[in-house]
Amino acid sequence: MTAIEFNNISKQYRLGLVSTRTLSHDLNRWWVTKILRKEDPYLKIGSVNDRASAADSDYVWALKDINFKVEQGDVVGIIGKNGAGKSTLLKLLSRVTTPTTGTIKARGRIASLLEVGTGFHPEMTGRENIYMNGAIMGMTKAEITRKLDEIVDFAGVERYIDTPVKRYSSGMMVRLGFAVAAHLDPEILVVDEVLAVGDAEFQKKAIGKMQDVSKGDGRTVLFVSHNMESMQQLCTKGILLKNGFIEYSDSIEDVVNYYQKDSVLMSQKNNLFERTDRKGNGDIKIVECQIVNRNYDNIDTIITGNKFILNVKLEKKNWNYNSKNVIVTVNISNSYGNRILHLSNYYLAKTIDLSNDIIQLQYCVDKFPLCSGQYFIGFYIADELNVLDWIENVKEFFVESGDYFKTGRVTNTGVFLIEHTIEQIS
Repeated sequence: MTAIEFNNISKQYRLGLVSTRTLSHDLNRWWVTKILRKEDPYLKIGSVNDRASAADSDYVWALKDINFKVEQGDVVGIIGKNGAGKSTLLKLLSRVTTPTTGTIKARGRIASLLEVGTGFHPEMTGRENIYMNGAIMGMTKAEITRKLDEIVDFAGVERYIDTPVKRYSSGMMVRLGFAVAAHLDPEILVVDEVLAVGDAEFQKKAIGKMQDVSKGDGRTVLFVSHNMESMQQLCTKGILLKNGFIEYSDSIEDVVNYYQKDSVLMSQKNNLFERTDRKGNGDIKIVECQIVNRNYDNIDTIITGNKFILNVKLEKKNWNYNSKNVIVTVNISNSYGNRILHLSNYYLAKTIDLSNDIIQLQYCVDKFPLCSGQYFIGFYIADELNVLDWIENVKEFFVESGDYFKTGRVTNTGVFLIEHTIEQIS
């Protein structure tokens, strides 16, 4: 059975303003749409929702022509960069706002956790807010009372349950908000990135609860997160949003892989020096990065246990600081965007000579410990006060399995390997 259906959904906003700025425009829209029953004339204009470019119109399409169906019991991950339209899509489903065009069909009660404190009244206690949220969802007082102890225990806020929620920390608000949303028997559970506010223990509990809700109870879950591991652990299907459009939809594994590859290709399409997807004041920039072998030939694949050599070229511009403590950190991340290794002069207490405009560094790891897979190199350059350059996905490389321990046995398990010994003591 279809639980959620989006039919030609679009959402338009006017940048910086409510309404259409002028009374004449508002009257014109009202006359055309309400009296003449024609299409809104302002829907024919508007720019693409690309936050990185200047707008060529006062109108912007946060979402445009969205069509998809979600079957009952599916767990769907909504993926995309900041500003892609993910939260807008969930707000439309949760009826926080209405679509500009199209229709949404949702079968069953919807419980939403879109931001910290969603649906809570700050002057009411945690207990009172639980009853209020349950009543909004159409539950009886007896049904809510039956679930109350389970909600409070899951949230871990028993000591503060009769305290006004305005005195809760953001973490406590998230705990209680998620517990209410997940335990009050919704047919559809909608969760935004808000879970990132909670601690690691709570995130693990929340993921487990969403798995129970979907698999055990056959309920539908829509989940937005930038954590690709959580996505693959929880979701079965994925939808990738880009600039307000559906770029790709398929199994969660395929969508995550597509997203990662697309992100890398987009970030590497320009010359490294010209890339704009970086942070920092630019006084020192990474301009070149190459992995080389022992013969100093450029390579993009290394073997676990072999020597890893990374040559880096920096360019200094407008440097007028007295500081000599510049940190140049190499971040190595996996295909899910999780950082696995850091290589930094900070950890080695090594000072970098800044006397030349071109600075060349070489990072070496005698026995590279990462297991087989796809990895990405990023850089973070800073002094005591300023971020100078911070850029991700500078270079993609691959690791193949190797004989790390020199025992004649190739190792291909886990994320990384480490030298160790085993002694029999009895």
